Amino acid sequence: MANDNSPRGLRPVRHRNGAPYNGAVTRYYVPASDSTALYLGDPVIIAGSADADGVASVTRATAAGGAYILGVVVGVEPASRDSTTYRPASTAAYVFVADDPDLVFEIQEDAVGGALAAADVGLNADLVAGSGSTATGYSGFQLDTSTKATTNTLQLRILGFVQRANNEIGANAKVLVGINLHQSRNTTGI
Repeated sequence: MANDNSPRGLRPVRHRNGAPYNGAVTRYYVPASDSTALYLGDPVIIAGSADADGVASVTRATAAGGAYILGVVVGVEPASRDSTTYRPASTAAYVFVADDPDLVFEIQEDAVGGALAAADVGLNADLVAGSGSTATGYSGFQLDTSTKATTNTLQLRILGFVQRANNEIGANAKVLVGINLHQSRNTTGI
């Protein structure tokens, strides 16, 4: 059975030590001057500023080798009962980010560079950006299979394949990854 093609960005599933993900997040600010929408599953980085109360600001991370990642958007603080599940572009908002450097995430591979194989576990790869969905609020980010290599400047480490009945090794497989270039482990300031 072929895997469904339904990218949702990065979704935290557990810690590297095997402990389950307990929903812990950090609240960050996104100013109205940020013209990029943020969706659930989008990777973000510290933007080098804060709101008037000192809450650090974030912006969407770049999908490319050498680009660091702080964490992944897992929620948006609602401004009203009619708020969307994502953060629209150019709208001030607070987002909740899973930013622990030891989290393991589920992500779909894009199969553009050929589907991942079992022998690719342990390699590194970059992200590839995709369009988020305003209907579901989910990210369009995927693992870029064309970048898989041993190179240490790639964003993600491939840890394995998601073990469930509707997922098999092949095109659009859901894989487990860790953030290889985590912003909190980069000792250079912003």
